[in-house]
Amino acid sequence: MSHHIIPDASTLGIAWQKSSASGHDGDCVEFAAYEDAIAIRHSKAPNGPALLFSRSEMEAMLAGAKAGEFDHFIQ
Repeated sequence: MSHHIIPDASTLGIAWQKSSASGHDGDCVEFAAYEDAIAIRHSKAPNGPALLFSRSEMEAMLAGAKAGEFDHFIQ
C-alpha cells in the first residue's frame, strides 16, 4: 500500500458502506474495500480524506473493539 491518506475520498470510485446502527443524522464513518486495503471516511464529508488501512490492521482494530479495549473512549 503506497498511500495511507487519500485527500478526496470521492475520487476512489468505490461503494461505501456505513453501519445500520448509525444515527439518523448520518454522523458516522463509512468503510469500503479499496485494492488491498480498507478505506474509511466521515459520512458527512464525502469529498474529504479517506484513511487506508491494511486488512490485518483492520482485523486487529475490530478484534480490540469486540474485546472492549476502546470502550473508555465513549464513556
